[in-house]
Amino acid sequence: MKPQQPLEFALGTLTYPLLLVFSMWLVLWIEVRFHVNLNFLGVYPQRLEGLHGIITAPFVHSGLEHLFNNSVPLFVLSMALFYFYRNIAWRVLILGALCTGLLTWIIGRPALHIGASGIVYMLVAFIFFKGLLSRQYQLIAIAFIVVFLYGSLIWYVFPVDPQISWEGHLSGFGVGVLFSLLFRSPALPKRTYAWEASDYNPEEDTFMQHFDEDGNFIESFPEEKEEVSNSPDHLIITYEVKNEKDQREQGD
Repeated sequence: MKPQQPLEFALGTLTYPLLLVFSMWLVLWIEVRFHVNLNFLGVYPQRLEGLHGIITAPFVHSGLEHLFNNSVPLFVLSMALFYFYRNIAWRVLILGALCTGLLTWIIGRPALHIGASGIVYMLVAFIFFKGLLSRQYQLIAIAFIVVFLYGSLIWYVFPVDPQISWEGHLSGFGVGVLFSLLFRSPALPKRTYAWEASDYNPEEDTFMQHFDEDGNFIESFPEEKEEVSNSPDHLIITYEVKNEKDQREQGD
């Protein structure tokens, strides 16, 4: 598989995660501003009328704390997704959200499941396992950074708190692991240097010219003599500096 284009911080790397997080805050603002409760848009497992929550549930949160706890990791992880896996980012994000919601609908308790935490768990699992499987040091590094930041989330895939949708967390984590095995992304571009090129000529390399035949470093090049015209329009002034010792010797 051919490597992807050199990594650059594209505008979408920042704007897409911002728009995603902004849309969730907008929903909460609508609830507060107009005194409405949109929890009915969550996933309600094993009921046909609860299927719409597969699409709408990630945008609905129980309150400010719930939304804030999801916003920060979602923003960070989605930025990493769009930066390192830009070729498959939208497929992972959209299909991952849908599959997480569907699996929650299948295995969840008969209650309303809301929030974007399932997507957060999906991204954590995908970025971590995809990085390890890639065998590329950049992606392995970002995988361990994700574990360092959000490794403690693993406890919440178990029913430790009846108020938390551990089914949604478990669904997202499982989908992320599966996607890390199914989705293929182009290898990151390998940085190449001038001396690795087939037509590299060390004699034309300015840096290599600072070394003599014995490998000694030459701090500066000998000054090149400039050709001066013999025409009377050019005046050459030569300065000769002598130290005091040389002057005394000449005086003697």
